Amino acid sequence: MTVVLTGFAVLLFMIVVLRVPIAFAMGLVGFFGFAFLMGLDLNNVMDFRWRGALSMASNRVIDTVQNYGLSVIPLFVLMGNLVTRSGLAQELYQVSNAFLGHRKGGLSMATVVACGGFSAICGSSLATSATMGKVAMPPMRKYGYADSLATASIAAGGTLGILIPPSVILIIYGLLTESSIRELFAAGFIPGIVGMLMYMVAVRYVVWRDPSAGPAGEKAEWPERLRALKDVWGVLLLFTVVMGGIYLGVFTPTEAAGIGAGGAFIIALARRSLTVATLFETLTDTARTSAMLFAVVIGALIFSDFINRAGLPDMLLGFVTGLDVAPIFVILAILAIYIVLGMVFESLSMILLTVPVFYPLVESMGFDLVWFGIVVVVVTEISLITPPVGMNVFVLSAVLRDVKTGTIFKGVTPFWCADIVRLALIVFVAQIALFLPELLYH
Repeated sequence: MTVVLTGFAVLLFMIVVLRVPIAFAMGLVGFFGFAFLMGLDLNNVMDFRWRGALSMASNRVIDTVQNYGLSVIPLFVLMGNLVTRSGLAQELYQVSNAFLGHRKGGLSMATVVACGGFSAICGSSLATSATMGKVAMPPMRKYGYADSLATASIAAGGTLGILIPPSVILIIYGLLTESSIRELFAAGFIPGIVGMLMYMVAVRYVVWRDPSAGPAGEKAEWPERLRALKDVWGVLLLFTVVMGGIYLGVFTPTEAAGIGAGGAFIIALARRSLTVATLFETLTDTARTSAMLFAVVIGALIFSDFINRAGLPDMLLGFVTGLDVAPIFVILAILAIYIVLGMVFESLSMILLTVPVFYPLVESMGFDLVWFGIVVVVVTEISLITPPVGMNVFVLSAVLRDVKTGTIFKGVTPFWCADIVRLALIVFVAQIALFLPELLYH
């Protein structure tokens, strides 16, 4: 246990104080921790036989790079980048506004729906917050919306992207726990939609308390609504084909990612939104993002080998067994740890640090790893709008420099409460997360 605690302390020091990228920090701590467990003597480093530790690390690198299933990451990232280049954010917002904008708080509801749709295809919560901040904020200010409600609906709506498939976070969780990505995608859909609906309820609560915070906008007639739908039918069809094919087992997630990337490329060409320069920039950004994600996965797997060899999962299981408490109380304790960590870590770092530690314990207690994955991602969503870090809030604050961070955090409180209620539903009514995959695959 001393070795593991020392490893965690060194890891946190490297990340928080030295600002070492998490991929390299986890890889280095995992490598040298593994070597130490194999007999490394710090006073006689040169005589140590490094073959075992080097073999472990090199196998992780080679196996990860050669894993065909991992090609789903760059393909979905490419799909998201191409759709973003197509100007989808503006058109999704116009569609949502056409159907909801005439209600009190309707522009905020439209923003939540547009954020959910855009982030589902884009796959990045931070990119959604930055993009929708530019798209949705001007019309909400035009109709006199309070900055707290307007910015909170953007920040909270952006968090939906890491849960509604296709989600890179769910893919990484599946790789770390060897869970079915198809079942994770299926399980994430219903909680994602529930989250969107509960955010809309949070908007209604805010305008009920203060009607001036979200005045009603202009009502769009049905011909105008249908014209707005016409602008996004191609992307909606692509999303339906990709996700419907995965859910129904027509093709694998990797094949679906290829179809999605190809379809997004065709849509971008049809909209004439691609030039040689923008295509090169899109491909470069995709390669950069994919390389970063591959690096963090490899680092996390090396770190996972270290803590598994140190016997941490068995120690945790023995400790929990000795407490003689119901397994659900262990889950609640894990969730409390996640919420606290979310105040100081961004979402990907938190998942990479904790999932290798917790999932063997959760599995040994008889919980379904797909269910646990959804729980982890929902807690991670909460962390994106939880002070003092709240990455979505700070990204939005950087885009809207005239809005104070405190204003956004104040406005996001009802949405945070809605997330806590949704988390409780998923924890205590597990069928919400498991119903769809059980229906489709069992």
